Amino acid sequence: MYRLGKGFCYILYRVVWRARASGVENIPVEGPVILAGNHRSYLDPPLMGIFAPRQISYMAKAYLFNVPILGSAIRSVGAFPVDRNAGATAAIRRSMEVLRAGGAIGLFPEGTRNPAASEQAQQGVALLASLTGATVVPTRLTGTDKARRLHQISVVYGKPMRLPEGRKATREDLAKFTSDIMQAIRNLADPSCPPEDSSCHPEEPAEAGVSKDA
Repeated sequence: MYRLGKGFCYILYRVVWRARASGVENIPVEGPVILAGNHRSYLDPPLMGIFAPRQISYMAKAYLFNVPILGSAIRSVGAFPVDRNAGATAAIRRSMEVLRAGGAIGLFPEGTRNPAASEQAQQGVALLASLTGATVVPTRLTGTDKARRLHQISVVYGKPMRLPEGRKATREDLAKFTSDIMQAIRNLADPSCPPEDSSCHPEEPAEAGVSKDA
């Protein structure tokens, strides 16, 4: 089912939005891995995974599974439902199960769609990496917020990152690792991006309380 769904999304994204990818070689082919990406659109989760050399699982808001077509699509590419009203415990537990079994998951540190890049990142990715020893691959998704205009979209996978080994991570370690992940995402650039398209070049972090143009 996953391969079928991934294949369908791959063809759809390539044909409709001319999707492209770079840095695929940075994704470890085995062991626990978290793809940590920015989040601009509902199109982001499938884009994050269709070029990956392994199966990627995702958290997704429970109500999305009831949306016609979208629900079937995200389920077929490895998403599992998360009920925010039930708290984060179940989602963290499910993610830990996947990672401790040597699997890979895709997460968005900002916690929700963030088209203006103005939301602060949460520490969930860093916490899961600490609890499971997972490698984190910073992932930048571009163009998905302009998909209605059939803007070209892309995904760039950065160099793997890990927390310091040999000791339990402190709150300060988790905060710094979260900041480092987000900075790595912002620094990623699509090597095929035209010079005039600012959406896929490195970006500056948004100032607190100030939204950037999408």
